[in-house]
Amino acid sequence: MNLREFESAARELLDPVHYDYVAGGADDEVTVRANEAAFARIALLPRVLRGAASRESGVTLFGHRASLPVVLSPTAFHRLFHKEGEVATARAAARAGVVMITGMASTVAVADVVEAARAAAPGRDPAVWFQLYLQPAPGVTEALVRRATEAGCAALVVTVDSPVLGAHTRNARNGFHDLPDGLACENLRDLLDGEPGHVRQIAMSPTLDWDDLDRLRASTSLPLLLKGVLHPDDARIALDHGVDGLLLSNHGGRQLDTVPATIDLLPEIAAAVAGRVPLLLDGGVRRGTDIVKALALGATAVGIGRPAVWGLAADGENGVTRVLDILRRELDHTLALCGATGIADLTPALVRNATASAGPR
Repeated sequence: MNLREFESAARELLDPVHYDYVAGGADDEVTVRANEAAFARIALLPRVLRGAASRESGVTLFGHRASLPVVLSPTAFHRLFHKEGEVATARAAARAGVVMITGMASTVAVADVVEAARAAAPGRDPAVWFQLYLQPAPGVTEALVRRATEAGCAALVVTVDSPVLGAHTRNARNGFHDLPDGLACENLRDLLDGEPGHVRQIAMSPTLDWDDLDRLRASTSLPLLLKGVLHPDDARIALDHGVDGLLLSNHGGRQLDTVPATIDLLPEIAAAVAGRVPLLLDGGVRRGTDIVKALALGATAVGIGRPAVWGLAADGENGVTRVLDILRRELDHTLALCGATGIADLTPALVRNATASAGPR
């Protein structure tokens, strides 16, 4: 009936170590809890007698028309949760008409993810974006970008909040450091020393800076989004460096604990961006009401991470499809109750108790 019930179903089915891997966050998991709690503090103030027989919920992202203002945010190791892994997730996203951001730490190679999406929605050219961590070895970054481009990815999403890995107490307690036999970070095959199944295979580096981003920007014509910018000054700097979009994300509370919930930061970031590029948000989105609140405060679309994994674990492709169907139904229902003819009608006037007024969208 709702996304939280999918989490309960997934928890019953998964190995507890794997459940903890996806459910957990950094240190005391303050930010994990804050992401959802912040949405609950924001109230909706609906308009009345503005009737419409139907409501428009589609959004255009870098030339691609999506049926919902929802993307599947990048999450790692889908084959930990279902045998078909990212292939099942890609098929569900494509059939639902939403963008999937496939992760660098995918257990299915990016070319196979894109192929699965296209096969699931022939003639519709579904969009798959590729999430990337800039690697301290430039040749590795270049090879990953080349693989994503040749596979047909429509955009690159660069995660910039990870100079080092977050401290995950649950993983440390469970001794979770390696993928099971038979699973690997498929996008990294032949690129790094050692076995690609090692969880710590992806290199993080605190020495990376804006110059490294500039080199990436100069090397590709694909739209480039930054994921993990939280400070409005960094948002402005990112635009100066030619990024095409931002994904406001605190990594689901998995990196630096006690950073604010993303919905609380949204008004400031939206004001800094001032409508110049698409601004997406993830972290804590669990209901159609959450989508409406985020869009009213300046987001172009929202991302879901854990809910897609819960759906995958519960019932593979059908589970991810059902998660998206629930959000579609709840979004439409909320738009109707708010007196909106579509997402274009969503403005800061529809919300109360937010931390600040949003900038233009």
